[in-house]
Amino acid sequence: MSTTTTAHARTSLATSIAIVGGLFFIIGFFTWINGPLITFVKLAFDVSEISAFLVLMVFYLSYFFLALPSSWILRITGMKKGLALSLAVMAVGAMMFGEFATRRWFGGALSGLFVIGGGLALLQTAVNPYISILGPIESAARRIALMGICNKIAGILAPVVLGSFVLHGVGDLAAQVEAADAVTRAQLLTDFAAKIHTPYLVMAGVLLVISICVLFSPLPEIRTADANAAPAGGAGTRSSIFQFPHLWLGVCCLFVYVGVEVLAGDAIGTYGHAFGLPLDQTKFFTSFTLGAMLLGYLVGLALIPRVVSQERWLSVSAVLGVLFSLGALFTHGYVSVGFVAALGFANAMMWPAIFPLAIRGLGRFTEIGSALLIMGIAGGAIIPQLFAVLKQHADFQLVFAGLTVPCYLYILYYALRGHRAGLTGTR
Repeated sequence: MSTTTTAHARTSLATSIAIVGGLFFIIGFFTWINGPLITFVKLAFDVSEISAFLVLMVFYLSYFFLALPSSWILRITGMKKGLALSLAVMAVGAMMFGEFATRRWFGGALSGLFVIGGGLALLQTAVNPYISILGPIESAARRIALMGICNKIAGILAPVVLGSFVLHGVGDLAAQVEAADAVTRAQLLTDFAAKIHTPYLVMAGVLLVISICVLFSPLPEIRTADANAAPAGGAGTRSSIFQFPHLWLGVCCLFVYVGVEVLAGDAIGTYGHAFGLPLDQTKFFTSFTLGAMLLGYLVGLALIPRVVSQERWLSVSAVLGVLFSLGALFTHGYVSVGFVAALGFANAMMWPAIFPLAIRGLGRFTEIGSALLIMGIAGGAIIPQLFAVLKQHADFQLVFAGLTVPCYLYILYYALRGHRAGLTGTR
């Protein structure tokens, strides 16, 4: 290969990574805005904490229901058109949420979040295997870590944006609402809910513009059956997706991982408020978790795979998850919240390691395997909701640790043994 051809290939790869990085930024923004959105929903719709956590349940359940249909859609549209379509769907969902939230129709607002989640399911089903097999699968964790940095920078910004433009003075407003008569209370909440309208309309417009840009971008198509070739005994000799136990164990692993990631990121505000910490502080706590995740990604980029394999770092991360969870259990106040935020560091390199390990060697089954893994994101719906319900009946710190520690232990199992189940020709 000539020097000119090599340089062109590198430029093309860099352009593709930059475009995908922008898409991961969008994923991060709309995913991590859910944490402070719980605070907004609880006050604007005057609902209980358990009902407010439906924000997470509805959003993440959309992945479970729409990931497989997303894989079918991608077979028809191809990569580029599928990515553009996903952004357009998200734009529709953002317009729905902004409009229905302004009208204080809780069911309608949740339907908007479900549509946003559906667009993200399509986007994630396409973009995760794409970045995994854009280069050697052994170094996929480094590429996904780079994408994770884009994701978490957006995640850090999202609570700040919502906190500044919508939740500014929310603590004082909550006190005013509590003391007001019925008519004044209704007017205060209506005015507060209306503040969400413009930000979500702006987001919808930006998504539509990016959708058109992606459609006409130089992002290349990749045939996953060729790029993710199976080793001996892999997809080439197997006739069913059920013949890949490492994939199914990986689906379970992503389920529990996303559950604890969302718990540490989106529920940290609720966790801190349970100590009596003020709302005007807790609304920013999600950014602390994501800051820790950003640090974890930087460490992962530096170490994987030159110093440590993605499998080994996954096991280290799982052990850290257990230790930080126990630290949160045995401390109180800001220190305990600090341990929960530190889980962001432990969680950072889990998705980058689990996803490529789970799709390794799937060959022509890569799309369906990716969709099944995206369905595992439903863990973000179930585990935080369990926290919201169980904390009404038991000590919230004990409930938190009781949910996170078993999850991290399963992730440790997958890192040590589960990712090799049923595979031949791998170490």
